[in-house]
Amino acid sequence: MTRETPVLRTDPVQRLLGAATEAFAERGFHATTTRDIAGRAGMSPAALYVHFRSKEEVLYHIALRGHREARQIVADAPAGLATHAERLRAMVHDFACWHAGEHTMGRVVQYELDALDPAHRTEVVLLREQIESDVLGEISAGIATGEFGTPDAKGATLVLLSLCVDVARWYRPDGRLSPAEIGDLYGNTALRVVAAR
Repeated sequence: MTRETPVLRTDPVQRLLGAATEAFAERGFHATTTRDIAGRAGMSPAALYVHFRSKEEVLYHIALRGHREARQIVADAPAGLATHAERLRAMVHDFACWHAGEHTMGRVVQYELDALDPAHRTEVVLLREQIESDVLGEISAGIATGEFGTPDAKGATLVLLSLCVDVARWYRPDGRLSPAEIGDLYGNTALRVVAAR
């Protein structure tokens, strides 16, 4: 599982993206200025415009990276597992773990999407839909084989993804549960939500 990474990096683009991620998570997109981002990165405000056309483009790169990571985690989770229950548990476990381990990025990519330009938002929403499709497909397949007792694959998908996404909002590294423990809790909860037999 990935962990939060420090802002101080040698590559200026990565420094700016790391600084922006922290600023957007703390203050929100609209309350964050390009001066805030550059200052956190140890750079001048003009330096941001060498690499990005706008503050919105910075958010777009963060949102794209975060959604690609999350989508890959969900797609890779069921590899080598035999049953729909095992595969669904792994998907939910790893998705919840990612939102804990990368909670700062998770807060930005899940809660600041409305600030994206329409074309950028469309591209990011497509990745969100792919995550939803992966989970929905696994639940639907489990219902078809009789492994899951829920009659509502779409509802179960909505519940499980919403629970995982919300981890980024409340998780704290000094809290009671580690990312792995959250993953276990949510993965086991997923099986109850779909009435796994």
